[in-house]
Amino acid sequence: MPDVSPTKWHRAHVTWFFETFLLEGNEPGFAPFQDRYWFLFNSYYESLGPRFSRPDRGLVTRPGAHDVGLYRGNVDNRVRDLVATLDEGSLEKLTATIELGFHHEQQHQELLLMDIKHVLSRNPLEPVYAGRPHEHCEPDPMGWLEVEGGLVEVGHEGDGFSFDNELPRHREWLEPYRLADRLVTNAEWLEFIADGGYRRPELWLSDGLARVRAEGWHAPLYWVEHDGVWLEHTLHGTLPVNPGLPVAHVSFYEAEAYATWAGKRLPTEGEWEHAVVVDGQADAAHSGGNLADLEHYHPGPAGPAVDGHRLRQVYGDCWEWTSSAYHPYPGFHPPAGAIGEYNGKFMSNQMVLRGGCALTPPAHARLTYRNFFPHGARWALSGVRLADGGAPPAPAERPEAVA
Repeated sequence: MPDVSPTKWHRAHVTWFFETFLLEGNEPGFAPFQDRYWFLFNSYYESLGPRFSRPDRGLVTRPGAHDVGLYRGNVDNRVRDLVATLDEGSLEKLTATIELGFHHEQQHQELLLMDIKHVLSRNPLEPVYAGRPHEHCEPDPMGWLEVEGGLVEVGHEGDGFSFDNELPRHREWLEPYRLADRLVTNAEWLEFIADGGYRRPELWLSDGLARVRAEGWHAPLYWVEHDGVWLEHTLHGTLPVNPGLPVAHVSFYEAEAYATWAGKRLPTEGEWEHAVVVDGQADAAHSGGNLADLEHYHPGPAGPAVDGHRLRQVYGDCWEWTSSAYHPYPGFHPPAGAIGEYNGKFMSNQMVLRGGCALTPPAHARLTYRNFFPHGARWALSGVRLADGGAPPAPAERPEAVA
């Protein structure tokens, strides 16, 4: 599948990142570990030279996984040696690049699990890789957080790491709206399927319907119906679809069609971010969530809200599609040089997702993180949270409300 890369490629690429952006230009007597690796493991940095075709990465049988491990060990040692010899001023200048490299690696830790999942899904032996299944459960009623809207601030602020696409912080006007308190479940998606959701043109964007027909979509990516029973491939095996778990691996087209069928819509990314702030969950580190550290590696049930909050499943479980196109924030400028290709060049033909997923490293989940994928992408661990308009009741009737 063109979007999937081998695990060894991910490991080599994050190594290449440190060799390219940190060691070259800063290591005395620098020489690349292997000249051809720069061609093989450059992902999309055009200004750094030619690179190997992404859809063909799975055909690169050499270097093998062992040789990639040697490459990684070599660069790790050289980075440690470089950092140990730098004076304070030089180290300060390189800190942002080193930190970006760490977060870049966390991105690939998540992506390689998505890629492993897809590769194993094509294996007729249905192998188990990792994770722990959730017990059978049924969905609880969907609730709503009502938000007054108004002139709000969106984007990263303060200390701590952020990618350039999370900046600058800016103001947006939001009309009153509601955000569902949990993600859409498998049981609800089964109702959509049973009601002919994938066959009803009035529910779909034109491009989405064309994709449905061209690729034969009739259910989420990893679902298959066998003798009247829906099964789902997961990293811990192929199991009956669990009705109370969030639906996963649906595209933006599917998410938008489902929202239309349900009489709702997808939230904008500004609405999503502001609602999370209103609900008191701006700090992902203190909000918990089903992230990679729990080692389920699959979305879990919503469960009860905690600590007086209304929203559930804010961080983790599934990346949540929004209705916002992936465009630059007002005043955005990419960094100079090749590093400026990290995010800015992709601000076209993509949609924004928020919140993290069950494969996301905990330190990689935060309020302002802007993930992005093309409208038709389904191999990412993506799900749906609904929104709609509607003025909130008067404050006296809603004492928990926060403007």
